[in-house]
Amino acid sequence: MVSDYAAARAAAPRIHAHFTEHIAEARAAGLRTDSVEAPDVETIESIIDAAFWASLRREEGYVPKVSLALVPPELANQPLMFEQPLPLTTSSLVRVAPAVERPGIHLGVWRRPSAQGTRPGELTVWGATRTIPTLTFVLEVSAPGLLVVKHHRGETGKFVNVAVLEGDLVKVINEKASTVPDCPNVVTSLIAFGAGHADEDVNVLVQLAVSMRAHARGGSLIVVPSGSEAWHESVVRPVRYSISPTYSKLADLVRRADAEAERRSWQDAVENAVSAVAGLTAVDGATVITDRYELLAFGAKLSRRRGSAQVEQTIVTEPIEGSTADVMHPSRLGGTRHLSAAQFVHDQHGALALVASQDGRFTIFAWSPCEEMVHAHRVEALLL
Repeated sequence: MVSDYAAARAAAPRIHAHFTEHIAEARAAGLRTDSVEAPDVETIESIIDAAFWASLRREEGYVPKVSLALVPPELANQPLMFEQPLPLTTSSLVRVAPAVERPGIHLGVWRRPSAQGTRPGELTVWGATRTIPTLTFVLEVSAPGLLVVKHHRGETGKFVNVAVLEGDLVKVINEKASTVPDCPNVVTSLIAFGAGHADEDVNVLVQLAVSMRAHARGGSLIVVPSGSEAWHESVVRPVRYSISPTYSKLADLVRRADAEAERRSWQDAVENAVSAVAGLTAVDGATVITDRYELLAFGAKLSRRRGSAQVEQTIVTEPIEGSTADVMHPSRLGGTRHLSAAQFVHDQHGALALVASQDGRFTIFAWSPCEEMVHAHRVEALLL
């Protein structure tokens, strides 16, 4: 098949290389891969092409948001199977999308067995499933013309972004970005490549970032060192919504993670607490928490610390293959919210600032001792 979508042709070989490498590494390490094979270039291109054109269609006014998993039905656990598989076409995806748009449901895609047994047949949608093997190729339609390629990490609900396709733009995640000096832990956790990645627990800052982006109102979350009062020097006093005593629901949940017997109920409680804190970032001003996840304030107005120089430059990077570091004024990243966050980190080197824009962009500001300036990490491609 020759795709009508040029970005599919450009992305498919690079995505194929990613899955080939990671499946080989997993097997060499003795990790279970459930006989998953790396998808070939033609298959990747075909799935991307069908999903892209489906994303531009409307069914009764709704965007068809679907997730496609390249997996045979025998490797899915208790799948819902169609008596007659559907052809992998734009019209098929648009028609079935309303039934499978809830989170965690994937349309299963596989090739129809060839009657002659010599060549694989056409790609079909055989049904739906909630469980898929580690390192399974997954393609999600996030918005019209916006597709995200992922692979499953092996734990319930956990995926790793491989590439983002937006119109004619292809962004392949750079796995080595987390090895850059001064890369914050939250960025390293977001670039959690490989089925055997060591960080298997819930990363609270990652969840907060995802939740902040999801409410789509924009917002700022400031993370300050626990036990330090220095952050007061960089906010306008009094803080309108100062919290007293400190709200520690999320902190308490994180502290008792290892002792929690009911893991699922603990995860649900963490998700609820994360949603509550992330929701506060929709209020004008910044939400302030400690690095132990204790809530100190929200709606705080950030200001330049007395005697501190005004921030004039930030180094900006994005964990995308082929991207280069740029030095620019922080206001060019999105306006007042970004400028105040960059100034805060410039004045408070031990702090971290997470900033969500209304248009979906997401930036993490941290002080870089190597560059001796504020480092702005653009990470929205990791949060889709």
